[in-house]
Amino acid sequence: MTSRSVRSTNVSELVERTRSGDPRSVARLISLVENDAPQLREIAALLVPFAGRAQVVGLTGSPGVGKSTSTSALIGELRREGKRVGVLAVDPSSPFSGGALLGDRVRMQEHSTDDGVFIRSMASRGHLGGLAAAAAAALRVLDVAGCDVVLIETVGVGQAEVDIASVADTTMVLLAPGMGDGIQAAKAGILEIADIFVVNKADRDGADQVARDLRHMQSLGNSAPRDGADSATAAQRWRAPIVKTVASRSEGVAEVAAAIESHRSWMADSGELVRRRQVRAAAEIEAIALAQVSRRFAHLHGADALHEAAVRVVARSTDPYTAADELVAAIGQ
Repeated sequence: MTSRSVRSTNVSELVERTRSGDPRSVARLISLVENDAPQLREIAALLVPFAGRAQVVGLTGSPGVGKSTSTSALIGELRREGKRVGVLAVDPSSPFSGGALLGDRVRMQEHSTDDGVFIRSMASRGHLGGLAAAAAAALRVLDVAGCDVVLIETVGVGQAEVDIASVADTTMVLLAPGMGDGIQAAKAGILEIADIFVVNKADRDGADQVARDLRHMQSLGNSAPRDGADSATAAQRWRAPIVKTVASRSEGVAEVAAAIESHRSWMADSGELVRRRQVRAAAEIEAIALAQVSRRFAHLHGADALHEAAVRVVARSTDPYTAADELVAAIGQ
């Protein structure tokens, strides 16, 4: 038996064990996709037919709003409802090992022995927008593993943290009083990505004001449709509910779970779920294609061709656009 056939058999068995919910197999598959393993294409082909059942819920917000505490509390509520839960916690990268720096599994120890919960930390590895580049593939692994809901918690990077909307079915934006979030609501674009607003730490002064600020911004009608949505259907558009919570005491978390389920029902009835997943698939395909072109460029031409083109531009024998066109054309040869 060749090494290629051994590899294929191992991957096939790994996917089958993942479908049965085996934690070790799930962890192994996520590691393979995270590390861009040679088996990645085969893994994707085997996973896709069984994916698409889980609801992907993204949690985002500024550092300090209580994302990890809210995630942990939401896991408990979803488990009480009998749902299997996957968690993908994207952390900043260690500058030394490249691994996840914070490790959310440490912050969710109460669920570590629950067979119905799978928690995985992933390193952002410098990827902007709060997500790891392999997040879409890792989410698919958790979906195939039988999770009813997959929670993805992003790196807290403030106003730039909007990539979550491109991978989640439902996006939750967390805010907290005393952190300038009322101002952020007006300028950070969060009205455009939020399907549910959660005002956490609602036992603190200022929580009611944050909620009022959000309602005011919603009343101004500034919320823009997601990419590709028909602006003529504004009257039928989902209006993000505002839920106040104290996640450290699990207060209001049941209401958050109910809002998630309501949003899922609305998406299914309106066709928005299919539309969002098509947008997500298009973005993933584009990213893969661009990565392939980049690798091919580096392999075929590398720094030498680019340096030669730069020399000609500096010598004014050509312009940057012509030089770029020549390099792109050479890739296809």
